This record gives sequence, structure tokens and C-alpha cells, in this order.
Amino acid sequence: MTSTSPKKGDLLIAEPAIIGDVSFNRSIVLLADHTLEGSIGFILNKPLEYTINDLIPEVEAAFKVYNGGPVEQDNLYFIHKVPELIPDSIEISLGIFWGGDFKRVAELITNNTIDENDIRFFLGYSGWDSNQLDNELKANSWLVSENIYEKNIIEKDYASFWKEKMLELGGEYSIWSNAPENPNYN
Repeated sequence: MTSTSPKKGDLLIAEPAIIGDVSFNRSIVLLADHTLEGSIGFILNKPLEYTINDLIPEVEAAFKVYNGGPVEQDNLYFIHKVPELIPDSIEISLGIFWGGDFKRVAELITNNTIDENDIRFFLGYSGWDSNQLDNELKANSWLVSENIYEKNIIEKDYASFWKEKMLELGGEYSIWSNAPENPNYN
């Protein structure tokens, strides 16, 4: 289930050791790209107080928008599982796609052709320079896990996702599953 060598499509699970990190505390990141030049991912379980309609008024839908990471937080990104409907998408893996023709996405949402189980929006992304992610893995900041949910990861309940992964890992991770998000609440 866990490995030390990440690949495109894997999940990065924040180690309990980085509790208190503003961006990544209790995060689960989908790696959208991983090469020798660097890595890009999206935090799956950090919803913001915005909907897509708040950011793009002509898209009349209440789809949640998530904090994708600390890089370029003024840009909107999306992943989806309907490449046959969204031209110019890039496959991440296992039926999950990144980006594509946003004008078409807006039409699909407006026409109720796709719903929140098909697409997830993010402000910003998580990025690592060459070797940066490897160094963070060596420092035990992240666990690498295969995406067992495949394209259905888009539908995962964000509220309990990190806790669920801690319980799956078992052992000392089970104890961390009930730790408060803010350690000052202990």
C-alpha cells in the first residue's frame, strides 16, 4: 500500500510529524505529475469557503472549490473523470484527468451534464522542485500510497479522508487519527 518512490497518480499522505504546517497539515495530495524536474499535485481534502459560482459567476453551480496547494493560489485548476466530454485533458492515471477546455466545462456544468462526482476544482497547486519531494520523503514528511480509489478519488469524502488513511496504516498511525488538527486543542 505504501512505497517510498512516488509516481504520477499516487497519493502523498502528510505524516503526523508535519502537524502545524499551515499548507499541508493532515493533507492528502494527488500527484498529477512527477518527473526528474519536479512534481505537481493537488490537495484533495482542504475545501475552501468558495464555490465555483463565487469565483466564476457565469457558472451557476455550488461545486466546492478546494485549496490545491500554496502555489499560484490565484489560478483555478481542475481534475475530472470525463475526458470524453472535456477536450484537451491530460491523463494523470487510472481514469483521472487534469485540465482541459474550461469553456466546455462551464457548458457541461450549466447543462447539468456533469456534477461534483465528475470534477473537482482547486485554487492553486502543490509543487516541488527537482529532488525537493525526495528530500521531504527522506525527512518523513510524507507517506506515498497507491491510489486504490482510482477515478473515484474525486468522490471521496474530504472530511474524514486523512483520518481514514491513518487508520488503514494502523500501528502508531491509528493513534494520530484522533489527534486534533490544531495541536493547541490538546
